Amino acid sequence: MQSKEIIANRISKFWELDKIQISHNIINYNSFGKSYATNETESVRLHFGLKGSYNFHYSQLNTEFQLSGHHNNIMYSKGLELAVENKSKEIETFGINFSTESFLAIAQNGNEPLKRFSDKVMHQENAILSNQWKTNTFKIQQVIHQILNCPYQNGLQDLFLLSKSIELLVLQADLYDKKQEAVFIKSTKDRKKIIAAKEFLTTKINNPPTIIALSKIIGINEYKLKKGFKELFGTTIFGFIHQNRMLLAKKLLLDTTKSAKEIAYEIGFSSPQHFSKSFKNTYGVTPNSIRENPDTIIK
Repeated sequence: MQSKEIIANRISKFWELDKIQISHNIINYNSFGKSYATNETESVRLHFGLKGSYNFHYSQLNTEFQLSGHHNNIMYSKGLELAVENKSKEIETFGINFSTESFLAIAQNGNEPLKRFSDKVMHQENAILSNQWKTNTFKIQQVIHQILNCPYQNGLQDLFLLSKSIELLVLQADLYDKKQEAVFIKSTKDRKKIIAAKEFLTTKINNPPTIIALSKIIGINEYKLKKGFKELFGTTIFGFIHQNRMLLAKKLLLDTTKSAKEIAYEIGFSSPQHFSKSFKNTYGVTPNSIRENPDTIIK
């Protein structure tokens, strides 16, 4: 990456598997401007934007994209030249690079979008899965979270990361195979507001605002917020809050010594009984059971 003078700080994490590379980058900028990325290798990249806004010019496709957080696509190139113009002071991305050989072995017998894309990869044609970048669903975000918090080491870590990488590919292929319905959220401004609503909720999982209050905070009407949230993230606002509470509860149960009662109140439940019932409905086991035997969890 050139033009480093505009970059104040960069936090990167990498995993190297056989024929697969996984990367997570958080870049803080001290100013707005362009930076350049080059790569001479041939690979297929599953790219996920997690936070921030930026434009980038993809030289191999002679195409420019304007992107904001929570987007994904799949790209293939034999060599790579990107010009990235940051539109926010922080950008967070996640990516998985497959060798063409490993990608084709997995994807060429997939659904129609993957078959079309694989055919271009096979003929070494620079390609992108779709010119329309899709929004990361909650399932996609959940798998990325699982990778970033991989609980295993050594050989088991490699197997886990490989399985999750393939799972992300499947989720993307399914997302891009869905019949295109009429788009409800059409303006970039409204899309950014709904993404901002999701980010705000993430920080208030233990005490989320009502939908009416959230719509006022974000500056969008209640109907558009609810319908747009479901369209972008594939779940309702209440579903998103519940799923995040359960993820946080599982992490606290496995990584801390806090009691189930303490965790219930910490993540915003009105009673330990309500928490225990919700946890069992989600994971198939009680909170205390997962702590006593983590392998009993079914989801």
